[in-house]
Amino acid sequence: MTYQTINPYSNELVHEYPFDTDQILSETLAIGHDLYQRMKNQPIAERSKILHNIAAKMREHADELARICTIDMGKLIGESAGEVELCAMIADWFADHSPELLAPETIDTIATGQAQVLHQSVGVVVMVEPWNFPYYQIMRVFAPNFMVGNPMILKDAANIPTSAKRFCEIVEEAGAPKGALTNLFLNYDQVTEAIADPRVQGVALTGSELGGAAVAKAAGKYLKKNSMELGGMDPFIVLGDADMDDVTNIAWRVRLYNCGQVCTSSKRFIVMDNVYDEFVAKLKEHFEQVVPGDPMDPKTTLAPMNTARAKQKLQSQLDAALAAGARLVTGNEPIDLPGQFFRPAIITDVTPENPAYKEEMFGPIGVVYKVRSEDEAVALANDNPYGLGGIVFSGDPDHGADVAARIETGMVFVNNFMASLPELPFGGVKLSGYGREMSRIGQMAFVNDKLVVKAQHSDLSNPAGGLVVA
Repeated sequence: MTYQTINPYSNELVHEYPFDTDQILSETLAIGHDLYQRMKNQPIAERSKILHNIAAKMREHADELARICTIDMGKLIGESAGEVELCAMIADWFADHSPELLAPETIDTIATGQAQVLHQSVGVVVMVEPWNFPYYQIMRVFAPNFMVGNPMILKDAANIPTSAKRFCEIVEEAGAPKGALTNLFLNYDQVTEAIADPRVQGVALTGSELGGAAVAKAAGKYLKKNSMELGGMDPFIVLGDADMDDVTNIAWRVRLYNCGQVCTSSKRFIVMDNVYDEFVAKLKEHFEQVVPGDPMDPKTTLAPMNTARAKQKLQSQLDAALAAGARLVTGNEPIDLPGQFFRPAIITDVTPENPAYKEEMFGPIGVVYKVRSEDEAVALANDNPYGLGGIVFSGDPDHGADVAARIETGMVFVNNFMASLPELPFGGVKLSGYGREMSRIGQMAFVNDKLVVKAQHSDLSNPAGGLVVA
């Protein structure tokens, strides 16, 4: 199988790219390692300037990049344009804040002399990224690591090759040195080869649990630091005193954005019994009002799914859920268009024995649960193998925050939709992975935190009375 762009709306084969050879991978590793050696001595201000240039270049080519993204994986053109702007914001933020974040830190210590922690680069980092956000997934790893001075090799999803290729071209056109970010059309055996190479010192992956386990196994075998952002079955908890106008206005959006193909999409609506009927009725109304069509048309509100395979998998999951006793509120009807369209569906009455109870459905299906107490809502939210994000709606935002603190996820938003911004850490727990991207935490994901203790005098004795030897 080659890397292919197949337009999910027209089913047309647009571009096809062959796999890169082992020789190209070897050359790329050599270029990256050489760049790592040179960037260690480069002032960070030079990289800040280049990263700002990358942000400006992305904005300059925003229309082109948005069209490529939509043709590659099918999302609405407005969503693609928003993704490009978010990438530019991330680049600008790290360009502005990394010099401060990476500055040496002084430590108060009883050791003789002055102690500092230096935040230094480690070497080449491999990133393995998915298809659902073709640019954003790359930028949130690239921007902080570029500022650190870690060259990167990108292995992107096989169905969005043009987006990956153009992103890396933009980076180079903006003035980044060759090897700063190199897109390669690799197979997974080659990814393992890259991880095994001593010049590679880190691996960042966003993707499925299966893919994450395979890459983490290789990283563990070769003792390479890695971060994993995997799937999610995020809860959306509606407490009995919540403002239902706000709830119903946001609920359908957070499930259908990007055709529901988002790790942090609200896949489980957990609703108190006194507002349950109203919630289900309004969610059904909004789901049935979407307009499928050409994702390039601003009037379209439901895009196709990214591939025929993804659509088929989602349909099989819905069929299995209904066969196991779930009740269909709406959906499960074909859309008379040639693309990979899936009519948004709502199901209820999902029991713990139903596969839908703990199986992520990556598309426009909402599962709604009725609960009778706050404790029941929290227990249901936590009774899941995933722990990425979540949303809580409460009439009292302080109380909502208390409930949010009880949810076993990496992120929870109260009385609002999930937002991914460069200053906010992104990541989860349990099968949703480990590590964080973005923010100061993401900045330090692949950094050598080197301790340097500088004695001021010739006295090497321990103030406590003896020489310290670890």
